[in-house]
This record gives sequence, C-alpha cells and structure tokens, in this order.
Amino acid sequence: MGNIDWKRKKHSPKYQQIVDIIKEKIANGEWPIGSKIPSQRQLAEGFNVNRSTVVTALEELMADGLIEGKMGMGTFVVNNTWTLLATNPPPDWKEHVKSGLIRPSQSTVQQINQAESNTNLIQLSKGELSKDLFPLDTMKFVMQRVSEEMQAFGYEEPKGFLALREAISDYLKTFGVQASPASILIVSGALQALQLISVGLLPRGSTVLLEQPSYLYSLRVFQSAGMKLTGLPIDEHGLMPSSVFESKKQKGRVILYSIPCFHNPTGILMSENRREELIQVCKKEQLPMIEDDIYRELWIDEPPPPPLKSKDKHGHVLYIGSLSKTLSPGLRIGWIAGPEPVIERLSDIKMQTDYGSSSLSQRVAAEWLTSGLYEQHLECVREQLKIRRTVILEALEIYLKDLATWDVPKGGFFIWLRILPKLSMSELCAKALSEGVLLNPGDIYGQESNHYLRLSYGYASLKDLKKGICKISHIIRKLAKR
Repeated sequence: MGNIDWKRKKHSPKYQQIVDIIKEKIANGEWPIGSKIPSQRQLAEGFNVNRSTVVTALEELMADGLIEGKMGMGTFVVNNTWTLLATNPPPDWKEHVKSGLIRPSQSTVQQINQAESNTNLIQLSKGELSKDLFPLDTMKFVMQRVSEEMQAFGYEEPKGFLALREAISDYLKTFGVQASPASILIVSGALQALQLISVGLLPRGSTVLLEQPSYLYSLRVFQSAGMKLTGLPIDEHGLMPSSVFESKKQKGRVILYSIPCFHNPTGILMSENRREELIQVCKKEQLPMIEDDIYRELWIDEPPPPPLKSKDKHGHVLYIGSLSKTLSPGLRIGWIAGPEPVIERLSDIKMQTDYGSSSLSQRVAAEWLTSGLYEQHLECVREQLKIRRTVILEALEIYLKDLATWDVPKGGFFIWLRILPKLSMSELCAKALSEGVLLNPGDIYGQESNHYLRLSYGYASLKDLKKGICKISHIIRKLAKR
C-alpha cells in the first residue's frame, strides 16, 4: 500500500484520523462495497503507526457497520454512509471485477509489482536497468534535437511512425533479420505485442508451447484470451526441439513462444545449433513461432547467435524487440516484425486498442537509432552489466556457496538460483521482504520451480547487491535450522 500522505491533527488521536481517512475512501467509492481492505500489517506500515492503533480504528469502523471481518479471508467493506440510509444498494463492483475479460495477476505477482515502487527496498526482483545507467544527458540532447525539428503531429499511421520503422528495419539487418518497414509494427513494449497476438491471431482454446519455466507463466495475457500453456523442457542449450513433436499433436491451433537470448527467468542462451534445429522443426511442422528477443543486446561475453527470425525463410516467426530493457521502459517503444498480412491484422487491432503509440516517443526512439547514440549507449550498458555480474557472483560465492547452485549468465539480468535446503520459498521471500529485500520466487514462472529464486543484478546498486545476498544467506540458514 505504501506510506499514506495524511495530515495529522494535533488534537485528534491517530486512530481517529485513520478512521476518518478510511471513511473518506469508502464514501468516495475508492474502496467500494465488497472490496477487501489492506491487512492490519499493511495499514500499520502505510500509516506508519503501531498495529494496536490500526486495530482500534478498525473496531470503530466495524461498530459503525462499514466493514466486516471474515474468518480466514480478511476484512471487507460491507456498507457506506449512503447505503446505511438507502433501501436500494449500489452495484456490487466486486462481481464486475471478477467477471472482466482480463484475469488478475497472481497474488504474488501483484504484491511484487506493488513493492517494486518502494525505494527503500533492495530490489533484486526488477528486470530492468538501474536508474544510474539511464543516459540522462544524452536523452536530454536527443529530445532537444527532436524538439527543434518538431512539427504539429497527430495520430500516426496504423503501423507506426515511418521513420522509426525504417530505422528498426535497418537495425534488424545488422543481425541478419530482413524486415521491410511495411512488415514492422510499433507497439508500446513487448507486453502489448503479446496482448495483440493473443487476441488477434489465436482462437480460444489454442495451445501456446513455451519453455518451462517461463516469464509467460507470471502473466495472464494468454490465459485471459482462453489459451492453454504447455511447458517444454530446456537444458543448458535452450528449448529442446524434440519435445515440440509430441506437443504439436495437441488438438486445435498451436503456437510456440520462446525467449532464446538470456532467457527469463533462467538466463540461458540458446546455442546456434539448437536454433537451427528449432527452426527446422517449425518448418516441418508448419508451427508458427513468437521469438521474444528483448534481451539480445544485453550480451556480456560475446554477441549471441543470430535470431531465429534470421533463419526464417517462410514467415513462421513473429519477432518481438523493445527498447525497454536496454534504454528506458518509460519510452514504451517496442516492435513486431513478421509477414505483412499478420502485421496488417495486428496494426488494426492496435488502432482499436489505443490508436497508436506516443508520437513523441516514436520520434525520440528514431533519433536514438539513426544517430548512432543507441549503439554507444549499449557499449556502456554491457560494461556495467559485466561489473554487476562480477559483484553478484562474488557475493554468491562468499555467502551462498553451500546453500545454492547457479550458472553464470552470458548476458541479460538474471541468475536462476536453486536453493538446496528444503524450505518454503514463499516464507523465504516474505522474510526477505520484512528485512528490506524484494525477491521473485521461482514458482511464479512455473510450479515445478518452487525451489528457485530469480535474482536480478541489473537494478540494485553494487553495495545493495552484496548486502542483499548476505541477508538472503542469513535468512536461509535461520529457516533451515528449524
């Protein structure tokens, strides 16, 4: 919930101030009838008061008939000041929330998303670059240059700003992907690309094949569209093509989703031979594929093999790229490259959804790509990632050598940490959070991964990386002794 900005009244008890604020939220409809209010612990942290103060406030609200506690479920809003007087109750928004098309995120994922805005935590969960690596001065320069050439602009054409699509087309050629501007769609990040594909290309009941574990398991985008997720085994070389043959036999339409470069969450880099095998399987089985390549430019040791899309001569692969992981998630610029009829279909859906990504962001992105500044920035990012990887590996060796196993990533943000003592990952993560460290438990990427943690070394400071690993070590040792 975060700290709440509330005005303290000198002559009013703290509990009464909390009562007044909660009543105001209920009366204004921010907390409608049927909604679950934050826990006592969350309220105490949010208001920065003792738990006993919160308990006193809640007891008064219950006495007023506004909230009600349900055993084992929490505390819910059951009335507001108007419904206590009215004969006809207002609509139950809780039922509408439940019946929406888009499924809610897993509760664990929701909690992590909320906690990631807390700047007081050591963020070992965030899959993004540290703010220290944001090229502020260069971004100001780029935006100044864009503003000098700016003219009045409105909605872009459905596929996006032509100059940006031309720049992306030229950039993709540098690693072997041939995609004309007409076969590229600008999207607001890779997640929107997946959303467009899920609603625009796949009928309900389709099957999505993917690595197990996978980032996709932490999302609801395909399940919300009525898709089934089927996990395929992976090894140190990436997804195993032999498993695709058996899975392809499933009824209905089937599509393959893969993150071949510095896979999320495992960090695995798919080998060149494995890529060749996989594209041959897709060709033989007439299996369409989504290649999520947003981590490609984050290599540390050496450039990764060419994309699967570079080997695609029959239009089997939809290729997703983004500037969110390499430059700034705030730009909200990504792209899909694929067969023109598919791009036409997806662009139509995007226009129905948001009528195009930000014109300003698209012009800024085009300037980064065409000026050569993006490549210069990537060189700096790789240098910093190498330093960060060294720091976290040294910390793991010092504090967790006897408690966990891990592989050395060749790029990206992530280390897939297998915890050796048998203990609850949810308890470990909850305890870590209480001590100021935010972690991603492995089971949000697949139930079979409940002995893992996904550690990110891209966001936290070098000092916090060491401190966070040290704290994790102490927590694991304490839990393992019980």
